[in-house]
Amino acid sequence: MTFNAAALLLLIAGLALIGWLAGRARSNLLAGRAGTKLHSRPQYHGWYVALWLFAPAAIFLAVWSSVSPALITNQVLASEAAQGLPSFGFERGAILSDARDVAQGRAADVRLPAAEPLVKPYADASRKYAWIGIAAMLALALAGGLYAFTRIKPDFRARTRVERIVMLVLLLASLVAILTTFGIVLSLLFESIRFFRLVSPAELLFGTTWAPQSGAPQPDTFGGIPLFWGTVLIGAIIAMIVAIPIGMMTAVYLTQYAAPAVRRWVKPILEILAGVPTVVYGYFAALTVAPALRNFAVMLGIPNASTESALAAGIVMGVMIIPFVSSMADDSINAVPQAMRDGSLALGATPNETIRQVLIPAALPGVMGGILLAVSRAIGETMIVVMAAGLSANLTANPFASVTTVTAQIVKLLTGDQEFDSAKTLAAFALGLVLFIVTLLLNIAALRIVKKYREAYE
Repeated sequence: MTFNAAALLLLIAGLALIGWLAGRARSNLLAGRAGTKLHSRPQYHGWYVALWLFAPAAIFLAVWSSVSPALITNQVLASEAAQGLPSFGFERGAILSDARDVAQGRAADVRLPAAEPLVKPYADASRKYAWIGIAAMLALALAGGLYAFTRIKPDFRARTRVERIVMLVLLLASLVAILTTFGIVLSLLFESIRFFRLVSPAELLFGTTWAPQSGAPQPDTFGGIPLFWGTVLIGAIIAMIVAIPIGMMTAVYLTQYAAPAVRRWVKPILEILAGVPTVVYGYFAALTVAPALRNFAVMLGIPNASTESALAAGIVMGVMIIPFVSSMADDSINAVPQAMRDGSLALGATPNETIRQVLIPAALPGVMGGILLAVSRAIGETMIVVMAAGLSANLTANPFASVTTVTAQIVKLLTGDQEFDSAKTLAAFALGLVLFIVTLLLNIAALRIVKKYREAYE
């Protein structure tokens, strides 16, 4: 018998449904008595019982699912069949894993002969702790349900209690993103500190040669300037040169010139670009755009033109983030009051002058915020860069040459079997920390610009 958490969750949910029906029936029975008036409606009493049935058992199930594997393994290791196992190492783990897979039904037979004697101890331990977990879970569920059921009285404030529980659940849900962010920051900081014990922060931030090697760090091999420059060249220069004009002109056309029927069709189609997987953009950049640009560069006589180029990646990345710019600009222009448009036209301004001198200046805070958010999205892109710009850390201003970015190097450093004690692998976390800080600052700047310069229209 194995510990199936999904089946047990369904069992708890079924018990909670029974508790809901029982609590609702009891409150209806109390309400039917002459002269009795309930403080809360019957469904709230039902939900109170159901929550007390479900929550303690579900919490125990989550804890037990993480604790029971260690208890099972400890019991197996304490058995006589495990006395001949290696004290530690990969072989010991492989034998235990093989025996566990057979005992829990995930494999038909053992692959390692040494795992055969451990199958029965694993099966016995799994069965034992599964029954212990089920018994404890049902006991908690029934205890919680009985406690809630006995509290159902005419003056019991079930609605208040249920709403408090729901508010607590919503609070915990809202904390998930915050706690995740803290976890990311702490993990990046911890690994980055290990890296900076081996390599000077000044070398990473100001060095001009990026050629990390496994083993002991060599001097002048962890310079991050080529990576930072590649990120700026592709994400903040070329991509923005493509995205900002096209996105702004698209927003102006859709808000000021397009017929309602055209806008209803064009705007959703444009926003589909934001949902296209980046690997599709990468294939398009690598197979179509990059060869065409290389042929164009050769025709112009530009030296060192490469099939993998910053220009190819930047152009396709700019197309990808057009919806970010156009959508924010569209919303900002539409937010300008109609009275400002009418006043400008009434004073004799042409529609063109109204757009240039009234609407765009009034919508500029939102437009700038959208542009900064688009930049932060562009500098965090990976797949397009890997497929179209390459992985060569070149410090060059030639857009037809191959360059790389911070995100592409992070992927390269963490791909495959790596030693997490070497400076080469730890460099990925330091680069991630730098990228996280830059992206965070861009997002903060975008929010501050929107907040500081937003005009309050009545």
